Order: sequence, then C-alpha cells, then structure tokens
Amino acid sequence: MPTVLSYNLRSLRDDPSAVARVVRTIAPDVACLQEVPRFWTWRLQRRRLANACGMTIAAGRRACGLAVFTAPHVRRVTREFHLLTPDKDLHRRALAVAVLEINGTRLIAASTHLDLKDEPRQRHAQEILAHLARAKARHQAPVVLAGDINEEPGGPTWTALTSHFHDAYERAPTNAELTFTARTPTRRIDAIFTDPTIQVTACGVPTGESLLADYPQATDHRPVLADLVLPNPQKP
Repeated sequence: MPTVLSYNLRSLRDDPSAVARVVRTIAPDVACLQEVPRFWTWRLQRRRLANACGMTIAAGRRACGLAVFTAPHVRRVTREFHLLTPDKDLHRRALAVAVLEINGTRLIAASTHLDLKDEPRQRHAQEILAHLARAKARHQAPVVLAGDINEEPGGPTWTALTSHFHDAYERAPTNAELTFTARTPTRRIDAIFTDPTIQVTACGVPTGESLLADYPQATDHRPVLADLVLPNPQKP
C-alpha cells in the first residue's frame, strides 16, 4: 500500500529543517513537490533536502520548481519533464513525471503547480491530461497527479481533472481537509488525483501533534497524503 505526498515548499524560504522533519515524520513512499529551489545552488539545495528527508530525487529539472522524491525501496524506471505553454509575464508551468516500481507494481507519479490566473490554469490542465494519457499508454501504468492547483474543488480546472481522475480526498477523507495557509488553513487548493483503477484508502492532511507544530515553520502550505492500493500488474 504505497503512500503519496503532495507538498508546496515555498522555495525553502522558511525553515528547511522543518520541511525535512515534516517529510520524515510522514515517511511517504513518493513525495510530489512544488516550489522546490530553482535558482542559486538549486542542485545542492535539492540534494540536501532529499538527503535530509531520507529520499532520492526521481524526477524534476531546474525549471518551474517541481520534483518527485522517492523512498529508498522505490525504483525509478524512467522520468519525463514537460514544459507547458508559456504566458507572457507569468511564471512558467510544467509537469514532472516519474515512472516508478513499488513492490513489483508500476506507478506514474506526476507533480504540477498551476497558475493563479484562470485562463492559463484551465489550459494547462488540459495539456497535463494529454501528457498523462500518453504516459499511461506508453508505460502501461496507472497515474497519480499531485500538486498545488490554486483552485478549490468545484472550480473549472478541478472539474476538468476529476473528469479523468478521482479526487483522492473525496474518495476517502481522513484527518484534515484544508491546506492553505499552513498557519490558519481556510482553503483546499492542494490535491492528489488518482487513476480510477487505483483504490484510495485514506487521504488528507496528517494531523499529528509534532506535524501541526512544524507546519507553520516549514512553508505556507500544509501537505496532503494519500494511502493507495495499486491494481495488480497485468500478466503478459
């Protein structure tokens, strides 16, 4: 039963040690991260973060601040990185994809961070769906998409994503729901979406005492964790 985490790190502008404590305490098999450092010493910062979390870097590039980290027992099969169509004067958006093998079963884990503006956010959601459909067909594996959607459930982007995937929290709500801000959360804008063939047994913001103390120190978002049951691999 693998666990997948989605977490916006705010470029580690707060307390990187608190970020690492949060991830180590939750101990996910896969961590889909947004706003990972991407400027000066970005490689060193990512490597240090992965080491501090007890994980390895499975996917991500400098552009757009996305990464997928994995626990030591998870094997990376391959990775992809897709830049989404640009918008003048707006932050460039992308999709980081890691094709993984967990206990003999493949999983495609993808991380993204969508725009605050409606039009590019909706357009990029359609591009992401197309990229993931091709990845699923190419690698013959189910997909998990995690990220900062910058929109709440019921919005047009959220609706487009849930027309192809399940909102993991809606399938199995567990612990807390709201993700932003970390100190006083009032909105659910971070999410994990799963392929319909994946069973979700729990999803939500972990609420352990030490985690609640670290959340405001770590970043401005709270993380989302999903417990999944992957479909049995198809026999040739």
